Amino acid sequence: MQSLQEFGDRYAEAWSSGDPASVAAFFTKDGVLVINDGLPAVGHEAIAEVANAFMTDFPDLDVRCDRIIEEEGETKWYWTMRGTNTGPGGTGKSIHLSGYEALEFGDHGLIRIARGHFDQNEWDRLLS
Repeated sequence: MQSLQEFGDRYAEAWSSGDPASVAAFFTKDGVLVINDGLPAVGHEAIAEVANAFMTDFPDLDVRCDRIIEEEGETKWYWTMRGTNTGPGGTGKSIHLSGYEALEFGDHGLIRIARGHFDQNEWDRLLS
């Protein structure tokens, strides 16, 4: 059985891999990913589409697991993302941004729900 830290590191590697399906594989078949209280991506295909958008916009996307902890009855995966917005229509500007996902697990140690949060104002500032 893997530790939480191993899980967090592997999840970060998936986000850095350039392979959207590898991110979706961390979720249950009906898993949900929500970013900044936006519309939920439900199921592997929708989650892979979200991951693909990030990977396309930032071809050099590098996500690192800062820490993953049990906090207030939930698991929180804290991450830092770096990359250059050189995808189609990109600004050419770089980001270095941290955030977290509140994770709820389902069957087989897979993510059932991930609620991601980062500073949208900082994101917008870095890319403008």
